[in-house]
Amino acid sequence: MADSTSIPNFIFFSSLLLSISSTTTTVATTASVCKDTPYPSFCQTFIPINNSSSNLHDYGRFSIRKSISTATKFSNLIDKYLTTSTTVTTAVIHALQDCQYLARLNVDFLLATYRTVSAGQTSLPATTSEHAQTMLSAILTNTQTCIDGLQTNAASWTSKNGVFYHIQNDNKLYSVSLALFNKGWGSKTNNKFDFSNRKQTGFGNDRFPRFKMSEQSTAIFETVGNGRRKVVQGGGAGDEVDVSDVVVVSQDGSGNFTTIADAVDFAPNKSASGAGYFLVYVTAGVYEEYVNIHKKKKYLMMIGDGINQTVITGNHSVADGWTTFQSGTFIVAAPYFVAMNITIRNTAGPTKHQAVALRNGADFSTFYRCSFEGYQDTLYAHSLRQFYRECDIYGTVDFIFGNAAVVFQNCNIYPRLPMRGQFNAITAQGRNDPGQNTGTSIQKCNIREADDLAAGDGTTVTYLGRPWRAFSRTVYMQSFMDELISPAGWLKWSSDSALITLYYGEFNNSGPGSETSERVPWPGFHVINAMDAVNFTAAVLIHGDDFLPQTGVPYDSGL
Repeated sequence: MADSTSIPNFIFFSSLLLSISSTTTTVATTASVCKDTPYPSFCQTFIPINNSSSNLHDYGRFSIRKSISTATKFSNLIDKYLTTSTTVTTAVIHALQDCQYLARLNVDFLLATYRTVSAGQTSLPATTSEHAQTMLSAILTNTQTCIDGLQTNAASWTSKNGVFYHIQNDNKLYSVSLALFNKGWGSKTNNKFDFSNRKQTGFGNDRFPRFKMSEQSTAIFETVGNGRRKVVQGGGAGDEVDVSDVVVVSQDGSGNFTTIADAVDFAPNKSASGAGYFLVYVTAGVYEEYVNIHKKKKYLMMIGDGINQTVITGNHSVADGWTTFQSGTFIVAAPYFVAMNITIRNTAGPTKHQAVALRNGADFSTFYRCSFEGYQDTLYAHSLRQFYRECDIYGTVDFIFGNAAVVFQNCNIYPRLPMRGQFNAITAQGRNDPGQNTGTSIQKCNIREADDLAAGDGTTVTYLGRPWRAFSRTVYMQSFMDELISPAGWLKWSSDSALITLYYGEFNNSGPGSETSERVPWPGFHVINAMDAVNFTAAVLIHGDDFLPQTGVPYDSGL
């Protein structure tokens, strides 16, 4: 995490902005720059530049620098509250802990974005631009997550201490920064993506040989000299990957560790892939523990013995005092994380409401042949870019939710039996700003009843999704939908406010639940064509061609 004391003093003095050179000669006024942002009046008040030669990129850099200062001040404020508040409840502490973690993350993301735009260049390579837009999108998601936790767990305390005023203004500034970045440097806007200049690229020294996973799940470890090891999946030719090291987790004591958490703690903090992944092999067993993989554990791979063989289980829930953000059985933030052949469960049950099995905030993360089991809020695809292939996902209300850019491919989605009187909503996508490059893509998946729902009385209504936020974006394409899907397809949240601004699409689906003639008549719902659907493929939505080949996981780049 970034330490505010290490941030250069120049960040906090806007006068130095004028010393930044720019290759753009087009002069802009505050009014002309701000008119296309979500908050024009706020923008004009908070980012005035009284210089006749300022241009769009100057305004964009100024906004990001002001955002760094704002994020740092909020982070310090939360640190102060956690240090000095002695009479607050556990629920308030949990909410503040979420905000502390997310605020520090925002400072890191903003500093990285500022480095990207600070050199004065007026154009960026598509990959660089997309990465910066992803960071700015995640900042808004992080801030909204903090707000959600405070409103749910600490509303009266937060109101009394004025925290909402700070964070709501901060959120507007981050939204303005994202809008100005998209206008000046961005390659993706709204529901259309510019990928005409996209090309498949590697990550320099981060790149290492791809490998192919076999059908067998048992991993065999061999030393190949010079301290290096390889992992052979089934021992077949070509079924290997070089790794920096391998540790084994086994409950019977025959491995290096008996708990997954200890193995993760042992894994090195990495800034690049080097020789490859650090591999944690988890043998069959039921592991009753909570796993939290922080962002410094870059290039970590975790392989189990198969779905329902290697099982990680917990039961944290909002009903028991946890925030939704903290309730996950398995939490990961490490970039380039890969998991295979593992079941992750939250057994809190439907009566405990929000209870997360997986919370994923790991950029370029991949899950292959894993199972996620819960009821409400099973899989929290929180932020950044994610990919799931051949996974099983079980749940009831909003059980695939969050605001990541995420593609689910060839997965089995199983709505299950909720509490009496509840409905099922498969997705609750949380895009809350028109400039965010986020969205949920469900491609070539199968949607069928779980066994308990199939054995029920048939009164449960199941929807494809509902809009958690105003700019919610979800697309189903080339998927099979069984008859459990309501003819209306989609359900509104608590009001009609998002029905114009959301983007819900369906393309070339099959099965009795895929008929669109009785779908909702919302302006934001679309039966799309291939030209639109390609924007939600792995190659475009999550830049999959740049990171999926090195995982060895099979994937479809396009339609």
